Amino acid sequence: MPIRVAVADEQDDQPVDCIRLEELARRVLEDRGLPERAELSVILVGEGEIAGLNARFLGREGPTDVLSFPIEDAPGGPYEPVGSGPPDRDGPPSTNGVSAEEAGPPLLLGDVVICPAVAHRNAPEHAGTYEDEMSLLLVHGILHVLGMDHESDDEADAMESLEADLLQRLGESGPHRRRR
Repeated sequence: MPIRVAVADEQDDQPVDCIRLEELARRVLEDRGLPERAELSVILVGEGEIAGLNARFLGREGPTDVLSFPIEDAPGGPYEPVGSGPPDRDGPPSTNGVSAEEAGPPLLLGDVVICPAVAHRNAPEHAGTYEDEMSLLLVHGILHVLGMDHESDDEADAMESLEADLLQRLGESGPHRRRR
């Protein structure tokens, strides 16, 4: 069973290709070495909804483009990807024919919440096109769910570099300017 990504479009402001976002999210998670039992939710919301989440969880006023909510109390804590590429598929299978990465309950990663209206407004200054901005925000949000941050300049540089690398390797356009 492939990695599960659920995309819910709960807004009417901008058209969104949910299938494209779902496929991109799955490819990013596979690239980061997540096991097949991993699950991620992507929720697309309006400005009012994301402004409420931004105020409630970050204490910041107004709408933002993307928020991430990793599930940190999952068994074993947040997932820590190993290496920078896909997992080694040649590992020893378990005795019942199910690989170690497929065994066990689903690995619930968390939620990425994106506001397409803010993405549309910010696209010319960030990624260039609305579609590229949505891809960038999705990758950015996934990296937050996987434990990356940009609190320091070094962290921000590493995260932006990885975002650009993932987008380029996965056939998506990257940002034209840095987010900071």
